[in-house]
Amino acid sequence: MEDFIKTITPYLIKTRRRIHQYPEVAWTEYITTATIAEELKSLSFSLSMGKEVLESSKRMGLPTYEEIANNERRAKERGISSHYLDKMKDAHTGLVAKFNTRKPGKHIVLRFDIDALPIDESVESGHIPADHGFSSARPGYMHACGHDGHAAIGIGVAHFIHAFQAELTGRYTLLFQPGEEGGRGAKPMVDKGLLDKADYFISGHIGIHSLKIGDIAATTNKFLASTKINAVYHGKSAHAGLEPNEGKNALLAAAAATLHLNGITRHADGQTRINIGKLEAGSGRNIVADYAKMEIETRGETTELNEDYMVPEAIRILKASAALYDVDPEIEVMGFAPSEECSPEWTNIVEKAARESFSIKKVIPVLPMGASEDATFMLQRVKKVGGSATYMIFGTPLAAGHHHPQFDFDEEVLSVAVEAIGRVILQLQK
Repeated sequence: MEDFIKTITPYLIKTRRRIHQYPEVAWTEYITTATIAEELKSLSFSLSMGKEVLESSKRMGLPTYEEIANNERRAKERGISSHYLDKMKDAHTGLVAKFNTRKPGKHIVLRFDIDALPIDESVESGHIPADHGFSSARPGYMHACGHDGHAAIGIGVAHFIHAFQAELTGRYTLLFQPGEEGGRGAKPMVDKGLLDKADYFISGHIGIHSLKIGDIAATTNKFLASTKINAVYHGKSAHAGLEPNEGKNALLAAAAATLHLNGITRHADGQTRINIGKLEAGSGRNIVADYAKMEIETRGETTELNEDYMVPEAIRILKASAALYDVDPEIEVMGFAPSEECSPEWTNIVEKAARESFSIKKVIPVLPMGASEDATFMLQRVKKVGGSATYMIFGTPLAAGHHHPQFDFDEEVLSVAVEAIGRVILQLQK
């Protein structure tokens, strides 16, 4: 194991940097998916993509037809072959890699998310990607949450399975999932039946908390449930000086809604949160605004707190604010993730697996998460069919918080994560 990790480490870093340079947001990960496929095609895996791995009708928060066409054109101009693009057509991104040892054993499913965020990456000195020439080549888009690292770790795990296949039994399914941001990509994979016969499920995340390299968490505590909502207000434009009375001000309706949404009373039964992350409105200073768009998310400590309290309250306030300013509301749920917990036995599994590790310094039994993740759909399904599921954290110092223009991580975490997952896989053989 030690020789394998030392040999693969430069490759992991190179792969992460390559993916980092071309960030793609949910349902547009054409280049990322094709890059992963190219890296895996020489290994002992069968690869599937497109409608083979996604329940098409269950995708949420899709881009517009124009955005999909523009991104498919972009991928073609970057040299992505029609073989891949035809499979991914109409926003069917993501990849599944399967390996069968042909020996009796368990079915282990591993998930790695691959999407980026709509953020301008920092170009300031001291930001490692900028200093070392691998920062985002796409203005307005950035891997600001570590999913470039997750994709590289997944590729590394595939190399581990290929290299150690003589020691392994059972089956392995690697899910390279699109659209984690916004809670959009996990459910279409779950509903395709990819986890219906899983005995074990492993996923995880780089960072979350700023930790030392070599610190890993065997599990996390309960994820918050979350719903992503888009609200559009359609008003009526008018000359702001000549006849303001003829207008219906969508901007004011959105502004009122923003304040009232943030004032939703917190619930006694657990944590509840709301964020209005984006507001676009109006067209000019002397025009009554006829259009406003808001991007909102709710969260709850339980699925019930989110779905039965926060979401209905948010929708009630959105509709009431529209009525107050006599504008027409258009409300759409763009994504969702339920609350879920890891299986408790993973603390023991990971601690045993790490005993002989040369890079894992500390195993934290349970690490507080304090966020949402649509991997909860996968945890739920695996537990429902009688399997066991965990979500690990791989420690690294963080230059800035997640979703920040200066987000970055210590690339040594990539090899630690591959070793940790590899040793867990070997432990599960016992």
